[in-house]
Amino acid sequence: MSDKQRLSDLKAMSEDQLADELLNLKKEQFNLRFQKATNQLENTSRVRVVRREVARVKTLVVQKRGQAKK
Repeated sequence: MSDKQRLSDLKAMSEDQLADELLNLKKEQFNLRFQKATNQLENTSRVRVVRREVARVKTLVVQKRGQAKK
């Protein structure tokens, strides 16, 4: 899935769905850190991708909350 496709999917989600997505990404991020610490991490680039997805979801949550207040 490309970044633009992923972004449009995220923008279509509600705040609750974004919160669930954020929780899943945080769990994945924890698991990747644990794998790295135990030298079991195979795909090192996934750490960076997940970190950026977390930031993307957090940004969308803030934007949606800002629109809800208007």
